Amino acid sequence: MVKGNGPSCDGGSAANALSRPHRDWRTLAVLALLLSVFIALNGAPALAEGRYDPRTWVYDSEQHAVIGPSGTAMAAPGSDVPRHSPIPRRTVAFTEPYPKGTILIDTSDRRLYYVLGDGKALQYAVGVGKEGFSWSGRDRITDKREWPDWRPPTEMRQREQAKGRALPAHVPGGPDNPLGARALYIGSTLYRIHGTNQPWTVGTATSSGCIRMVNEDVIHLYNQVAVGTQVVVRP
Repeated sequence: MVKGNGPSCDGGSAANALSRPHRDWRTLAVLALLLSVFIALNGAPALAEGRYDPRTWVYDSEQHAVIGPSGTAMAAPGSDVPRHSPIPRRTVAFTEPYPKGTILIDTSDRRLYYVLGDGKALQYAVGVGKEGFSWSGRDRITDKREWPDWRPPTEMRQREQAKGRALPAHVPGGPDNPLGARALYIGSTLYRIHGTNQPWTVGTATSSGCIRMVNEDVIHLYNQVAVGTQVVVRP
C-alpha cells in the first residue's frame, strides 16, 4: 500500500525542457553574431555537437562534466546543462532482511538499493519527491518501458499553469522527455522509477513524487529488474 500526498510525477522541469522562447529576426541576428565571435575565440567543438542528448552523452567523474560523443565537455555559454558531479553507483554491504531482487528506496538518504543477495546490494543515487510530495509503502513493478512517453496528470498541469507554466498533454519519448531513457511503473499508481533529461537534479528532492535516476543508472537497473519485482519505499 502506498501512502503519500496524491500520485503525481513530473520527471524533471518540463517547463524548462519544453517551453522554447520565440525570438524575432533581430534577436537571432544578435545571437548569430555573438556565436561567431565565440567560435572565433574559442573554437566550436562543444556547440557543434549540438544540444545534450542522454542517449549519446555520458558523465566524466574526473572532469565533473557532461561529455559529448566527440569527447568534448559541454561547457559552452548558453548551455542548459550545467557541469555537475555524478554520484556513481556501487556495490555495498547490505544486511537488511529483504530477499534478492527487491528494490529498496531510502527517501531520506536519496538512495535506491537493488538487493543482490549474499549480503550485498547495488546502490544508486536517486532524486525524490520535494516537500509535500514524499510517500512511502510497498508495491510491485507492473510495467517497463524504453524511452517512455509522458502524459502529465491533470492536477499537475493545473498546478503548473497556476505558476504561469503551461505543460503539454502529451510528450513523446526521446531526449527532451522528462522521463528519460527508461521507466519502471509502480503498481497502479502514477509513480515511476525513471530517467531524466536533467541529470544534475539526481540526489536532490525536486520531483513530484517519482524516483529519478540518471539515464545510465536507470538503464542498468532496468536490465536487471523484471515485472513483479517488489518495491519498498521508506521515508
